[in-house]
Amino acid sequence: MKFKFLAILGVALVLNVSYGKEASAKQLTTQMQYSTTASTSVAQIKQGAGDSGTFKAGEHPTQGTVRVVTEKGKRYLEFGQGFKTDNGPDLYVILHRSDAPPVSGIKKKDYVSLARLQKTSGAQRYSLPDNVNLADFRSVAVWCRKFNATFGYAPLNK
Repeated sequence: MKFKFLAILGVALVLNVSYGKEASAKQLTTQMQYSTTASTSVAQIKQGAGDSGTFKAGEHPTQGTVRVVTEKGKRYLEFGQGFKTDNGPDLYVILHRSDAPPVSGIKKKDYVSLARLQKTSGAQRYSLPDNVNLADFRSVAVWCRKFNATFGYAPLNK
């Protein structure tokens, strides 16, 4: 009789643990779906405006993607997790008027500087000033101010 009781108790325990794991998995899935939906609604990607591109090498190998996102009415350039370029002195993120900025000798009238490059790899975000009209610029570049050299650039799909 004791053995039967222990067997039933064991089966009940296994079923309870299984149900608990399934319920936890369902709850986690629901939370992940809510989180994804919430973050998508907070950071609306400007579709159709042609505000994305893939980096190409200039003076140095550069890879990854960039896109323009709008969050709470503010615009940002967002480099993807796969972004990577070489280390260098005095690196800046700029918007350039042409699809392919010159490898060297960029002229001041042809670009606007946004900020120092935060890091040479990985996801990062740069605020776009309200007075910058993206329609005036056709690419994003990583630029070495000290040597006036374009490390890499991403034409913005227009």
